[in-house]
Amino acid sequence: MIKIAPSILSADFSKLGDEIKKVEQAGADLIHIDVMDGHFVPNLTIGPNVVAAVRNVTKLPFDVHLMVSNPQDLVLPFIEAGADILTVHAEAASHLHRIIETIKKGNKGSCQAGVSLNPATSIVWIEDILREVDLILLMSVNPGFGGQSFIPLVLEKIRRLKAQLKACNSNAVIEVDGGINANTAASVIEAGADILVAGSAIYGAKNCAAAIRQLKNAAAL
Repeated sequence: MIKIAPSILSADFSKLGDEIKKVEQAGADLIHIDVMDGHFVPNLTIGPNVVAAVRNVTKLPFDVHLMVSNPQDLVLPFIEAGADILTVHAEAASHLHRIIETIKKGNKGSCQAGVSLNPATSIVWIEDILREVDLILLMSVNPGFGGQSFIPLVLEKIRRLKAQLKACNSNAVIEVDGGINANTAASVIEAGADILVAGSAIYGAKNCAAAIRQLKNAAAL
């Protein structure tokens, strides 16, 4: 089953709790939380305190994506704030294996570990840890801003990653983030994605439930 993770980057931050409840009631499977530091990416978003403040709003898993330059400094604060999945960028991690271990051991092993790659970063970067992670997030736009257009070259990257996961008997799931909408979802799912992150396609829709159903139904196309 394809899972849908609405990105709160596109939500109305003045009523963030209500925005999270809205997509939960609409059929979301996870809540995707983009953390930006203004350094690894140009934008600046939220910290652990915000995650902790909305943790009791929903029972859905918090899928926290760290787009930061020094992820090792923020891993434990976000786990303590309530992250269920914590993803770091391979490009920003000097000691990626150590960070993955820290995530998996944090808060008595309650958090899953993910690794992310930008569109132009080869999957060669993470070949040696494919069996160590729970999730691999492939960016299908250059990170830092919402509402960007999907980069088609990522489709072949998804296919290659899917084949490598199978070859090494990894149970990691593939998540894709960037430009996901009714027009791109089917090809992304066909290529091998398990989780779709969508921001403006859901929060910008007149009917969130219909938008989520449309993305899930793309698997049948």
